[in-house]
Parts: sequence; structure tokens; C-alpha cells
Amino acid sequence: MPIDVESKLLIVDDLPENLLALEALIRGPGRAVHRATSAEEALALLLDHEFALAILDVQMPGMNGFELAELMRGTERTRHIPIIFVSAAGRELNYAFQGYESGAVDFLHKPLDPHVVASKVSVFVDLHRHRKALRHERDALAAANQKQEELVCRLRHTQRELEHAVRMRDDFMSMVSHELRTPLNTLYLETQLRQLHVAKGNLESFAADRLPAMIERDQRQIRNMVRLIDDMLDVTRLRRDALSIRPKPVDLAALARAVVEGLRQQADAAGSSIALEAPHALHGVWDEFRIEQVLTNLLTNALRYGSGKPVHMVLREAEGMAHIAVRDQGIGIAPEDQARIFEQFERTDDSRKHAPGLGLGLYITRRIVGLHGGRIEVESTPGEGALFRVVLPLHADARVAETAQP
Repeated sequence: MPIDVESKLLIVDDLPENLLALEALIRGPGRAVHRATSAEEALALLLDHEFALAILDVQMPGMNGFELAELMRGTERTRHIPIIFVSAAGRELNYAFQGYESGAVDFLHKPLDPHVVASKVSVFVDLHRHRKALRHERDALAAANQKQEELVCRLRHTQRELEHAVRMRDDFMSMVSHELRTPLNTLYLETQLRQLHVAKGNLESFAADRLPAMIERDQRQIRNMVRLIDDMLDVTRLRRDALSIRPKPVDLAALARAVVEGLRQQADAAGSSIALEAPHALHGVWDEFRIEQVLTNLLTNALRYGSGKPVHMVLREAEGMAHIAVRDQGIGIAPEDQARIFEQFERTDDSRKHAPGLGLGLYITRRIVGLHGGRIEVESTPGEGALFRVVLPLHADARVAETAQP
């Protein structure tokens, strides 16, 4: 349907009285008539306005109507404007041919018939309004199609995310079942074996010299289960942006020494050792429990994938930052895997072959470091070990800490 637009009409005649008479015949509601007394004036108006119709007098001094029409047809902006010639030169056939060749759509002959002029102008005004309406509808349709395509793209993206989430959920449940089953099965077999010894009266297995090793095995399996559960709880908190950090003064060097000492038995079991290079004290303001998680995760990974070779951790302070570096000499990480290992449930194929795990440790570590306003990065070459670097501001950002509170 036509839209409410103003239709601009151009009339060109070298005689002002002719322009006044013609304007009186064609003006009306929704029409704006622009007058020009020469082709040059008409060209200037054509540059500034979009016209629904041009009515040109053929015989003008200087550039005549035909020449003006040919210029209009040679310009992209004006070539589609309908042209009606006004002529008093008679109705000779050759004269009309010249007009149509110049781009005319019709002729008016002087003296002008008011009804004919009004009728023809109304036809072209209506055509202009219809073209405008069609262009408006076309643009609206194109915009609607673009929005629809954008919506389809978003829906496809959402669908892929949902499918990925479902796969992650299934993989997660499978991994959790597998990882929890291993320590549970070990504990179950231990209890079955002890029950069998008791039933047979074989109490030598519970002798005082054997109890420490027995208790250590149980504690190791329980610690593994507790760690898995803690990791799952931390991931849940991270998804809700509810992982809390509570900064307070901490001696990072003393904390690192305590973590290394706590992992001595795990290092011995892996046939490895941990060397710590740290200053006497390295004071800062951090969440001690969370930074302990970071150190433990990095060292535990180094022991798991370090191929039994020594692990080296270095602490230092530089330019108002605490720097932590953990290096192992194990299987290494391929360049294409070095970014994704910090995402949840992501593990490399080689890491799966060497040790069990949910693929949460580095994800949690990265988030904890980020909550403290720090950063973590890795350098590695397959088969040549890995170097993890953590940089922490000496004072945790109070704003970050506050927003992280549950």
C-alpha cells in the first residue's frame, strides 16, 4: 500500500509566467513544486532533491529540454525520473521521436489542457508513491529477513551450546562415576580382605607394625574422594560466581614450604621429588586457602605427569608482584592443547593415559588466580615437560574480593 510521502515535482521553463500557470495546474496536497527557469537551475535542484516527475519545456535558450533530459539519463541519481516534455512546436513525428529518444515518457502541447495535465501528473505521483511503498516494504522485508537470519544463527549457536552442555554433563557423570569408583573399590576390597582375615582369625595382618601402612592407604583413598568432591563443589560455585575469596596477610613462602612438605609422600609414591626455591618470606594479601589450592594443584599435576622426574618450584617477588613457577620434566603439552587445558573437564589424550582425573584442577586454578587479579600461563613442548607460571599482585583487589563473596 502507498505510504504517506511528499512527492516533489520539477517544472522547467524559461518564462516565469508559464511556470506560474503550470504550477497552478499541478499543485496539490502531498506535492511540492520546484521551479527552474533554465537547465542549469534544474540541474542544481536535481542534485538536492529526489523528484517524482520532471516537466521540461523543450525550447529554452542555451541548453534545451532535450539536452537536459539526456544529461539526466546519463546520471544514476536522475536517470529514473519520469520526464514529460512541454512543446509548442507542433506534433511532427520526428520531433516526438527526438523527445522519446531523450527519455520522455509523454508530451504536453501548448496551449495546455488543465484536465490532461492534472490527470497525467496524478498518474506519475501515484506511481512514485507506489514505488516508495514497494521500496519501503522491500527494505522492511530485507530487515526482517536479516533479523530472522540472526535469530536462526543465535538459535543454532544456542543449540550447539546445549548439545555441548549435554555432552559435558554426560562426560562429567561418566568421569565422576569412574573416578569415585576407583578409591571406593579399593576401600571395599581392603575391608573385604580384612573381614576375611578376621573370619579366619588371622590377626597378624592387624599387627602394630602393619597398621600405619594400612591407615595410610585408607587415608589416601579418602583424600582422593574428598578432593574430587571439593573440585565438583568449587566448579558449582564458579558457575554461580559464588566462589569466595577472603584475603588476609599471608607468607607465601611459608605456605609453599608447608604444601611441599604435605606432598612429600605423594612425591615418594610417584618416584619423584620436589625442590623449592623461595625467599625466607614473601608477604602479601591473599586468600590463604585458595592460594594453597593453586600451589597444590600445580604441584600435584607436575607429580602426576612428570614421569617420576624431579619437580622444581620457584617463588620470587618482582615489581610489586609475586611470581610462582612450577616446572616438571614429564610428558609435556602440545601447543594446540595449551589453551583448552584451563577449561573445565578438558584433558589431553596423553594425560588420560598417564593418570585419572576430572579435568577440573587447572580450570579452578585459573579462576582462583583471576579472582586475585593475577594471571596464569604455560610453556611446554611435548616430551620435554611443562612450565606453569602464576603472577599475583601482592594485594588482592578488594573490589574483586568483595564481588566474589557468596
